[in-house]
Amino acid sequence: MNHAQEPVISIEGLWMNYSDRMVLRGIDLAVYPGQIIGYIGPNGAGKSTTVKIMLGLVEGYTGTVRIFGRDISDGDAAYKRRIGYVPEVAELYDSLTAKEYLGFIGELYGMKRTDAEEKAERLMGLLNLEHAFNMRIASYSKGMRQKVLLISSMLHDPDILFLDEPLSGLDANSVMIVKEIFASLAARGKTIFYSSHIMDVVEKISSRIILINGGDIVADGSFAELKEKSREGSLEGIFNELTGFDRFRDIAGEFVAVIGEGDSND
Repeated sequence: MNHAQEPVISIEGLWMNYSDRMVLRGIDLAVYPGQIIGYIGPNGAGKSTTVKIMLGLVEGYTGTVRIFGRDISDGDAAYKRRIGYVPEVAELYDSLTAKEYLGFIGELYGMKRTDAEEKAERLMGLLNLEHAFNMRIASYSKGMRQKVLLISSMLHDPDILFLDEPLSGLDANSVMIVKEIFASLAARGKTIFYSSHIMDVVEKISSRIILINGGDIVADGSFAELKEKSREGSLEGIFNELTGFDRFRDIAGEFVAVIGEGDSND
């Protein structure tokens, strides 16, 4: 890939181990403005560790991580104002209303509270949640909570979005809107870096797919490029081929056989 611009994320020789096991094994990665990156891999492959290191939430790694050209280990947390984050399991403050929560998040990112609240209300309206702006988050459905999380990550117009299962719990119409939002942000030069286990979503919305397995990057390219190198036609097939998970049919067959044991109509 020939890129005139500087990478927004640059990772070199990233190793990380937790007491007894090596989680990342020398990852090298350069990510550029305008890319929508699907970061995929089995559980325990090192996906969330990579993201938490980039967010400055995990220390003790070796290697270099640069975001916006600066080494994040230099102690200057200013870069965090230019990123947004949606964790897979978020601590939303249930006793707050969306107005209070989003106003608070906006302030954390350096916005004026009144500006944050006004912008949040308009964004809630666009996602069909205007009725819930002054309701406590405790009363929200899973999909409503996910929309508030997405708004909270984008409210301050960040340059990089880190998202874990961003479409979790959303209805079909909202999925279409959010996918289009990501495409529009990428067209404005924003970088979207997300993880998902839903392979057909990754296949459809990523401009670049990075597959990590056992702490190593084992594939990196567009869906079309990955398909060319593989015998498989779907991302799910490529994923299973590269991670060596081919027992799913056997396991499913045995599972169904056990369910059917002892049926009186045998």
